[in-house]
Amino acid sequence: MRPEAIEAMMPYLAEQYANPSGSHRFARRARQAIDEARDGVASVLGCQPGEVVFTGCGTESDNMAIAGAVSRRGGHAVCSGAEHPAVLEVVEHLGGRVVGVDVAGTVELDELADVLASEPDVAIVSVMAVNNEVGSITDLAAVAKVVRRHSPSALLHTDAVQAACWLDLRQVTPLVDLMSLSAHKFGGLKGVGILVERGGPQIDPLIIGGGQERERRSGTQNTAGIVAAAVALECSDRERDAEALRLRPLSEALVLGLQSQLDGVIETVAPDRKVAGSAHVCIAGVESEALLYLLDEGNIAASAASACASGAMEPSHVLAAMGIQRDLAVGALRMSLGYPTTEADIGRAIEVIVPAVRRLRSR
Repeated sequence: MRPEAIEAMMPYLAEQYANPSGSHRFARRARQAIDEARDGVASVLGCQPGEVVFTGCGTESDNMAIAGAVSRRGGHAVCSGAEHPAVLEVVEHLGGRVVGVDVAGTVELDELADVLASEPDVAIVSVMAVNNEVGSITDLAAVAKVVRRHSPSALLHTDAVQAACWLDLRQVTPLVDLMSLSAHKFGGLKGVGILVERGGPQIDPLIIGGGQERERRSGTQNTAGIVAAAVALECSDRERDAEALRLRPLSEALVLGLQSQLDGVIETVAPDRKVAGSAHVCIAGVESEALLYLLDEGNIAASAASACASGAMEPSHVLAAMGIQRDLAVGALRMSLGYPTTEADIGRAIEVIVPAVRRLRSR
């Protein structure tokens, strides 16, 4: 978490702990804090405060958008094959359609157009802004053009969970009807999500029974977490451009440092197609599970795929959708950089990863 977010939330864990749904003065203070946080989030996202819905996580926001759209409108959901499971598995569960992706993991526009043209009853199309594993950036303006042309009545949703630190979401919001975020991805508290629902209620709620969030998401609001999320989002927005400039060369140095000392290190997505904080490679001749064990011993925190899939033995569905061969995909290494990352961290990572790979290859 960002220190500013921790500081902002502390009063709502101690002195101002009242339920914001109450009617007494203590509750009103908590509700005022949520209202002010909503205003701050809306300012960063380029939407109206009334279009911001606070949820329990990014997964809930994704589920709410897709299942809520199908529930209200009927018809089918459509998504790309490289979506986070919070989108992909919902679409599959609802009997929707999955569209292929290109070598960078972004949706194939021609295939999307064909699917939409052949499917007369599309309720919602979901395409992520930034891929959560490989960091590739989707041209959402191009996606929106295809959707509006072939399925003008369908809602367009984007999972922007990985985008807040890297893209100006004020430019993304006007392109879509629904957008999901998760606070911990930009330095807020885990367990707080955001769903932007533009133009008034367009989907059915998932959670009912309390009437909170204008009856769009019932349940007592996490005041402290919401306050922290707003502060963290504002910090990320303020520092975004400078951080991208600082981190881009660090990310490239990490990949090049590995490639200079090891054969068979393949950068999954070209730097000009991904965000500055992503350093994803596939390493020939090793398996991710064994490599991550050695990295953990060296105090390097990395992963093979989405953190939600930790412990899974199968290669990433994202890499499979991108057409990466299985024998290479099993050596995937997902490394992320953020505002605390320093040049020393990059050097340390290389010092640990290189001998770990050599050790595994020598077995």
